[in-house]
Amino acid sequence: MKTFSQKPAEVEKSWIVIDATNAVPGRLASIVANRLRGKHKPTFTPHVDDGDNVVIINADKVAFTGKKFNDKKYYWHTGYPGGIKERTARALLEGRYPERVMQKAVERMMPGGPLSRRQMKNLYVYAGPEHKHEAQKPQAVDLAALNSKNVRTA
Repeated sequence: MKTFSQKPAEVEKSWIVIDATNAVPGRLASIVANRLRGKHKPTFTPHVDDGDNVVIINADKVAFTGKKFNDKKYYWHTGYPGGIKERTARALLEGRYPERVMQKAVERMMPGGPLSRRQMKNLYVYAGPEHKHEAQKPQAVDLAALNSKNVRTA
């Protein structure tokens, strides 16, 4: 028996769309990261980009559990001495680019390296319900059907 190793020319990518309304960001990011890497396929090969293209809509309507909406902090560094900055999840979601919460959550679930950076280009996050990928006929994925904990009900 030989170990199967997929070639980049044999990859078949599909498109999926996920509605993030009332979704828990960490659980959604975990599902999306697996889809981007291709780990849900039986043909998964670690060194080949064989994941799907993922479109996330309504990213501004994610629902944090507990007190994370007010207490969770996102840090970054400007590159200058003493340049550590922070912003809360509430400030990000109510700010100019609310889709960055989901982009960062997925990015931080991916392993570091050139392949992951290339796979992140297959992620499209939109704050509202409209997206420009209707021509690709993306398949809708229902998060609540996968696990009831993926979506906040109350």
